[in-house]
This record gives sequence, C-alpha cells and structure tokens, in this order.
Amino acid sequence: MDEERLRELLYALQQGKMTVEAALERLRALPFEDLGYAKIDHHRSLRQGLPEVVLAQGKTPEQVATIMSRLAENNRLVIATRADAATYHEVNQYLSQAHYYPEARIIGVGEPFKVEPDTPYALVLTGGTADLPVAEEAAVTTELLGVRVERLYDVGVAGIHRLLAYRERIQAAGVCIVVSGMEGALASVVGGLVRVPVIAVPTSVGYGASFGGLAALLGMLSSCTPGVGVVNIDNGFGAGVLAWRILALATEKKLA
Repeated sequence: MDEERLRELLYALQQGKMTVEAALERLRALPFEDLGYAKIDHHRSLRQGLPEVVLAQGKTPEQVATIMSRLAENNRLVIATRADAATYHEVNQYLSQAHYYPEARIIGVGEPFKVEPDTPYALVLTGGTADLPVAEEAAVTTELLGVRVERLYDVGVAGIHRLLAYRERIQAAGVCIVVSGMEGALASVVGGLVRVPVIAVPTSVGYGASFGGLAALLGMLSSCTPGVGVVNIDNGFGAGVLAWRILALATEKKLA
C-alpha cells in the first residue's frame, strides 16, 4: 500500500466514511500476503517509496498475473520486469489496463509517478545498438517513476566523434545511465565529461573474452573517472531506480 492510498483510507475512517471493520479488512493483508509460492510485501512502498516490483523471469504467467493483481489493489503503479509477451497476455486477462513495453520487457499497471516540471532529466546512453534491451529497461523504469528521460544510443568509443557531437546534451543531464558491453569504456568517457553522477550498466554483449559481461563489469569498476557507480550485469532496472532516487534527492523531493 503506497502512502497516498493509506492517507485516503485514514481520512475516510476519520470522516466516518468507512467503518473500523472495513478499514481493518483493507489492512488485513499488511505487512505481507502469503500466496504459498510468494509472499507479497505490501509495506514496500511505505518503506522505500516504490511498491514491490515483480521479476517475471522464472515465474509462470499465472503467478505473475496473480501477484500483480494483488499489488494493484493497493498501489497506484505496479511493475513487472523481464516479462515476455505470453506473460503480458496473461496479466492483461486480469488487469485490462496493463501496458507492455516489449523492448524493455516491462509490464506496467496503473499510473506512472507524476513528472515534476523543470526537473533535470536522466540521459540513457548505449555503446551499441545491441545494448538497447538493457537500456530500454533502464529508460522505461525511470520514466514510470516520474523522471524525464532522454536517449542517446549507439555512441560507443569505437566512433567517439558520435558521442562528442552531443556534448552539450550530455552535460545538461541530471544523471547519466551508461549502458555498454564489450570492454565498458563508455562509462569512463562519459564520466570525464560531466559533473553529475554516472550509473554504469555493463551488458553481456561481446565476444568470447567478454565473459558474458564480466569484462565490462571489471572495466567499469576499475574506472579512473571519479563519480561512476556500477550496477550488476544487464541490470537496467536497478540503474533506473537508482537514477530516480538520485534525482529525487537532488531536487529535494519525496521518494513517492
């Protein structure tokens, strides 16, 4: 249950529009609901500002649909990541307002967080076109959380003039999410151009010695550029949430 819906419930109780019994029934599933195969954390939004997000990978479409339905009863926004089309179609049977972002592999249900005007934008950059699925996971996550997002794709260091052509746009961002495979050098280059936090996302894109993204991960962790933070391989979702939190704190906004 997010803070806004909890306030609505308490106000309704205070004003006599809801009985104590009805309020207790609404709160009965808190702080978590046990479905046997999953324990849904209904207090996550109150603690972190973001409802529990469903990792669809490894779950059946029916399990994802049931979990999202339960979460949607008490949250304005529900997100599932790493979801395929079959899972979306199942969720859509339960929640007709569900929206699928195929390249990001994200299902969104409900209202995205409000975008505040005149706040900094997050810039998502990729080394190559093959990095787009992870980049879109980061971009869509950030957008659903109410942050303006701009995209700058296929600007890797093999053709660094492509990156430098957008220098003003890069330097105007409030945070940069750099998604890159191979050796992961793009994060260090972007970090050397900006004064804002850089979130580096290594991807599993690359040939044999890239070891499924390990080379990019180690390269980003070993960056000589200060102010570069690194998330796990292919973790676009984690990068998006971190970007939202950085900008929320930078603009002195609440995390909700």
